[in-house]
Amino acid sequence: MKKQEIKKLSKDEVIKNIDKLKKDLFNFRFQKINSQVTNPSKIGQTKKTIARLKTILKGKLNA
Repeated sequence: MKKQEIKKLSKDEVIKNIDKLKKDLFNFRFQKINSQVTNPSKIGQTKKTIARLKTILKGKLNA
């Protein structure tokens, strides 16, 4: 997700996206162990997206 897309989301949508991405990251770890990862860069992208969402969420909570 891009920064502009994330800013348009509501607080509840941000939380739902974080939960979904954490589940995806959990599955990526298992795929990595079993050597089934099709795109290893997805792991890093997912982590960065979670960090972006958490940063935006922190800003929305303070506002």
